[in-house]
Amino acid sequence: MSGHEFQSFFPESGGVDLTDQATNITDETIEEMRQLAARYPQARSALLPMLHLVQSVDGRVSPRGIEACAEVLGISAAQVSGVATFYTMYKRRPAGKHHVGVCVTALCAVMGGDALMEHVEDKLGIHPGETTADGTFSLEAVECNAACDFAPVMMVNWEFMDNMDPEKADRLLDDLAAGKPVESTRGATITSWKEAERVIAGFPDGRADEGPAAGGASLVGLRIANERGWTAPDVPAPVSEEEK
Repeated sequence: MSGHEFQSFFPESGGVDLTDQATNITDETIEEMRQLAARYPQARSALLPMLHLVQSVDGRVSPRGIEACAEVLGISAAQVSGVATFYTMYKRRPAGKHHVGVCVTALCAVMGGDALMEHVEDKLGIHPGETTADGTFSLEAVECNAACDFAPVMMVNWEFMDNMDPEKADRLLDDLAAGKPVESTRGATITSWKEAERVIAGFPDGRADEGPAAGGASLVGLRIANERGWTAPDVPAPVSEEEK
């Protein structure tokens, strides 16, 4: 292999954009990072929520955010970067005010998810991994939203939008662009991606119980079981060592 340059099969992947040094991280943000670290027996366990907190402030995983996490946790910036570039929920470029995900895994794709993605791409003028020029929307192809009974599914700022089609997607995106209130199908009223990231980081906004917890399609089996008097079999008691 000598003399041959290594070729990546993931040319669009890469590290955090170090050319963009802009940040909104303040002393208050650092203090909130310390609060997160204090919640865990091992402070390093707080790195994932801390990175979500960085995104809630900077709209991405910023160079300053990486440095701050490393300083609070007493680890290297390289270790923080390794985590930040491993998980797809951490954005290496600025996400939009509203982060839109379209599920393209098998069932959603068969039910129209691929066509839905093409439609959203055309409407927004961007591809997955990109953000609109005005910063309103970013787009992601999601590999399974764990909502197959509501396929095809979209998400906005991690809130479910079920049983979607191009016409519904148009109304959704137009309302979001106009700043109109939008309620998710099974969750809270849509706020913004940054606000959602703060909640994921571990700072509740008091709206966890807003909206239904489950949709009808998810409860069909339970309803039928109740109607027919079906119950789960009793679990046998564990056998002790003496009884074996």
